Amino acid sequence: MENSILEIQFAIDTFYFLMMGALVMWMAAGFSMLEAGMVRSKNTAEILTKNIGLYAIACTTYMIYGYDVMYGGGVMLEGIEVVAKDATYAAPSDFFFQVVFVATAMSIVSGAVAERMKLFAFFAFAVIFTGVIYPMEGAWTWNGASVFGLYTLGDLGFSDFAGSGIVHMAGAAAALAGVLVLGARKGKYNKDGSSNAIPGANMPLATLGTFILWLGWFGFNGGSVLAMASKESANAVAMVFLNTNAAAAGGVIAALILVKLVWGKADLTMALNGALAGLVAITAGPDTPTALEATLIGAVGGIIVVYSITTLDRVFKIDDPVGAISVHGVVGLWGLLAVPLTNSGVSFTGQLAGAGTIFVWVFGTSLVLWLILKAIMGIRISEEEEYSGADLSECGLEAYPEFTK
Repeated sequence: MENSILEIQFAIDTFYFLMMGALVMWMAAGFSMLEAGMVRSKNTAEILTKNIGLYAIACTTYMIYGYDVMYGGGVMLEGIEVVAKDATYAAPSDFFFQVVFVATAMSIVSGAVAERMKLFAFFAFAVIFTGVIYPMEGAWTWNGASVFGLYTLGDLGFSDFAGSGIVHMAGAAAALAGVLVLGARKGKYNKDGSSNAIPGANMPLATLGTFILWLGWFGFNGGSVLAMASKESANAVAMVFLNTNAAAAGGVIAALILVKLVWGKADLTMALNGALAGLVAITAGPDTPTALEATLIGAVGGIIVVYSITTLDRVFKIDDPVGAISVHGVVGLWGLLAVPLTNSGVSFTGQLAGAGTIFVWVFGTSLVLWLILKAIMGIRISEEEEYSGADLSECGLEAYPEFTK
């Protein structure tokens, strides 16, 4: 009888893990739609090609090498070894859940470097990022490995439940390095330093992408409970779902109120980024706040993202077409720092140490890799190709051929 109960628990937890992973995989569609809506129509096919290509690359490189780097002896080409003998779920489900997180981190980079990067230079970066850079910092955080034998983040009190820092801030750090090497899009900044708005081509598509991401985030955070087949784990999953939704709502409301007060009008792009900021903010600790506390954490994220996007654009002249560095990087840091507010077992010192480790490693290695790729194959399309659009130069087709002359 006891063995039968354990087998049922194993089956339920495995099925739950797989379904949550499938929700996270669906976030790839969300990033694709969001980015396609936020770029100009002449770059739509290229951004979509980047998103489906990076997902396939992430799945392959993480299977061959990255999972082994992150967890040690996990994946072989002939099959997946059992990670832990006492695990309540099948080992392949763990790999599947982890690999969609890797793809999410890489998707963050895609939007920030949009409209001026060579497609295969981006793919080359994706191979190393998903195979080495991300798995290394993942080993230091979620697997508890020591950082080059110097210290262990767990001993310092670092905690990141579902990846505000490990996934989102890491993706933003890689994106920031790429944007700095790439430079701004042509026509983005004037000689006097002022910034020109470059509107996206399809706001309905961007809104659809945001709602898809919002849905997928329930798998992102909920699946990180790692179990479902007990009363305790089911209650934990329910609370995580509730807090995830509450934080996103808080981010939207705060962003809308702020832009109305400052600019006098509602701004859809800021509302969308407010939702994503709320989601990123709660991801580091969705298990301990009350629903109201989660709403406030998300609301602070929504306020931060508005100021961060405008500051990076107008002051630092960092051209990020979709606001990915602000949403996932700056707000990702806030998400880490918000954890000690509701979790007494986590320290601000540990969170800062973890954030610093993640950023320095990912930004430093990514910067070196971008510079190497720039020297070897070049990473930016020509000015003429940028003017005509990356769709034609990189993909040989247009996303909306009936609507172009």
